[in-house]
Amino acid sequence: MCGIVGYVGREDRCVEVLLEGLRHLEYRGYDSAGLALQRPDRIERIRRVGHLENLERALRERNGDYSRVTTGVGHTRWATHGRPSEENAHPHLGGSGAVAVVHNGIIENFAALKAELEGRGVRFDSETDTEVVAHLLEERVLAGAGLREAFAEILPRLEGTFAIAAISMKEPGRIVAARHQSPLVVGLGEGESFLASGIPALLGRTRRFLLVENGEVAELTADSARIFDADGRPVERGVFEVDWDAEAVELGGFESYMLKEIHEQPTALRATLAEYLGPEGEVDLSPAGLSLADVGRVVVVACGTAYHAGLLGKTYIERLAGLPVEVSVASEYRYSDPLGDERTLVVAISQSGETIDTLAAVEAARGFGGKVLAITNTRGSLITREADAVLLTGAGPEIGVAATKTFLTQISALQALALALAAARKTLPEDELLRLGRGLRRLPERVEEALGLAEPAAWKAAGLFEEARCALFLGRGPAYPVALEGALKLKEISYLPAEGYPAGEMKHGPIALVDERCPVVAVIGEGLLREKTLSNIEETVARGAPVVAVADPGDRQARRVSRLLLPVPGDDGLLGPYLWTVPLQLLAYHVARARGLDVDKPRNLAKSVTVE
Repeated sequence: MCGIVGYVGREDRCVEVLLEGLRHLEYRGYDSAGLALQRPDRIERIRRVGHLENLERALRERNGDYSRVTTGVGHTRWATHGRPSEENAHPHLGGSGAVAVVHNGIIENFAALKAELEGRGVRFDSETDTEVVAHLLEERVLAGAGLREAFAEILPRLEGTFAIAAISMKEPGRIVAARHQSPLVVGLGEGESFLASGIPALLGRTRRFLLVENGEVAELTADSARIFDADGRPVERGVFEVDWDAEAVELGGFESYMLKEIHEQPTALRATLAEYLGPEGEVDLSPAGLSLADVGRVVVVACGTAYHAGLLGKTYIERLAGLPVEVSVASEYRYSDPLGDERTLVVAISQSGETIDTLAAVEAARGFGGKVLAITNTRGSLITREADAVLLTGAGPEIGVAATKTFLTQISALQALALALAAARKTLPEDELLRLGRGLRRLPERVEEALGLAEPAAWKAAGLFEEARCALFLGRGPAYPVALEGALKLKEISYLPAEGYPAGEMKHGPIALVDERCPVVAVIGEGLLREKTLSNIEETVARGAPVVAVADPGDRQARRVSRLLLPVPGDDGLLGPYLWTVPLQLLAYHVARARGLDVDKPRNLAKSVTVE
């Protein structure tokens, strides 16, 4: 959940590249930041708690000449072991300062390693697990081992998840790095090489990358980037080229990344659906390399927003394909003795493709022989290499911590999967499948319409939350996962306690919270469930709750029971959840902004959760 950046190459560029890369990794979440720069006579370390601006100020105050520095590593830390402090911030040095290390992940056996090192007289300066790596590495380097050789010697001793990068005074112009489960990529340039936790960190510098696999060691110099296996043998690895550009990670006139990404949703949906739907609505999942002929059961594993997408996927698959679907929180699934067989399709959803709990759930599914389909936004991520088949979403970089456009694209991929399963199982006539496919292709225009309707109303509705102490989000059927997602968005970025419930469950406990300081947000929906939901809303109105209804602007009953209405276009059947989600994203955004909060970097949260 930290960010790592490394650079080796040209003079006048090192510090600039490192700071730029860390800025592009801010979305991962952090509480401190630091750099280690290779000087002719020492490794210079600069660390600060708080925003990157504090680190940049420290660099200016040192009045040092960094123009001759060609090699360095940088880090943003999200605390796991030890409080946020300058002493616990990365990089960490060995005792003599000959080695500097940055680390993303958790060294689970660090206590035993620390005790062993202290027994040899090593003194520790921090509370972190990472510092043991710096001392172990430096011991081997001072004993005469090369940096890459030292890495290979200590890696088998480390238990847990990690991406580690290091520089050494004994080998100027060289960075060595390794990974196990935590993400790491190598960027290729002309006369320079790059290292980072994620591709967005380096998009302004290169589009050519090498992907580092578990257990491999990468060695970077200005003229080369090489990868070695655990036994030190060179690995031939093809160059991976990305089609994102640097502008995709810039604000482009919006006041925040979250607002920009909310408005990018029509474009993200077009890009995703173009991969899997033909012009007449015919579904084609051949790019995923997926065989659906013998699927007898589906299990969805995911975390957070992706879990809510999975709940909607259950609705689509069961309704269209007639297959039983189980949706599990990935962090629970891995410990639940999961059941299945070779006819079980396990759908693992992860925006980053590096979510540690989801990856562990995939490993658990392997135990019963299930086929794994990954749905991810990140080409080349670890989950794409662990899965049997992959559905890539076309959201492009998502910088805001709170997921928006990736949620809608995940739902669209799941709906395409449901159509493909229905076609394989012949549960619907072909003309009905084409009709549904054509409706899905029109989805981007419907979402554009929803954005236009919702923006002014969401800003106005935020005023109802000014004195709120909590909020309830209610929905039934497919509106229930949307209510869960709306509640999650609100609590993530406004820090207001918010819970999503099936509207019918409200009277079984949550109604005790309802009063004039607990707004109720109700996703009305259509059909029989609409009438049931309206009845549930009446119960909250009777107890003084200010109600915000998500409904068609012409819905008179919804207007009657609500203080404010968030208008959405007519839901058009299965497309309703996409349209209902948009105003809830905007509502959360405006509530957080009214509270003066940073919507892109909410406290304590990270974009990619790579530790358990």
